[in-house]
Amino acid sequence: MTVTVRPLEQSDHAEWHRLWTAYLKFYNTVLPEETYQLTWKRLFTPGDYEPRGFIALVDGKPVGLTHYMYHRSCWAEANNCYLQDLFADPEIRGKGVGTALIDAVRQAAKAVGVINVYWMTHETNATARKLYDRVARRTGFIEYDLM
Repeated sequence: MTVTVRPLEQSDHAEWHRLWTAYLKFYNTVLPEETYQLTWKRLFTPGDYEPRGFIALVDGKPVGLTHYMYHRSCWAEANNCYLQDLFADPEIRGKGVGTALIDAVRQAAKAVGVINVYWMTHETNATARKLYDRVARRTGFIEYDLM
């Protein structure tokens, strides 16, 4: 099985919508269609700080996606890269899709001079954490939100 990862294209809209819906469902989240439309538009809007995305394919079938974005830091001259969303269809997990998507983001960041790629996951997401523990270092930071 070969995993191919490439940047999202306009023609990926239906499969992107399916995959992102499945990702959001995993986190018990429902977003209005307007948010889907805005996010899709932003993924193709020029600008240093607009989100970008990759789609993973196996045998030409979309099976995973990731969204990422760059942002400034007060701690360094170079930007950081936040890998915001990462999803692989459940039936394909453990086959290298997540690793390939993370590597694609790492390579895209490196190409623009960004070294720090980071992300977070829920503490109960044991499947993803096995992958993350293998490909990255755990920083020990705990997230807090003001909602």
